[in-house]
Amino acid sequence: MYEDFKITDRWTGEDLHCEWKGTVVAIATRHADATDIRFQKRRTGYVITDYLAAQAAGRYLQHAIQSGYDNGREMYTMTVDEVLEHANAVVKEAGRTDNLPSLPVINPDIRPEDEMGIHLPGEPA
Repeated sequence: MYEDFKITDRWTGEDLHCEWKGTVVAIATRHADATDIRFQKRRTGYVITDYLAAQAAGRYLQHAIQSGYDNGREMYTMTVDEVLEHANAVVKEAGRTDNLPSLPVINPDIRPEDEMGIHLPGEPA
């Protein structure tokens, strides 16, 4: 579905290959509803799993590229309503959440934080 797709950039005509590499969970202390995607169960009745989050993010990126909104950033933010809109569309497209594809193991010999170059202060690099 949206964990690995090819698309043409609207403005440059460049062919792009978008691949899921990892899920980054962020906490925005000024937005209480943005601290954990599991809290969306209160609004929707279901938990947004890692699989669904990756698919919703990929769908968001695909739509951003198609609409010309994409500007090559490495990271995008979504509002709660955007997350729910894309998550609902992905579930509707898949039929059920258990029909979502599993996420690939990028490289079983390398820790994800090493692959992505992300380390917390005090952790070995």
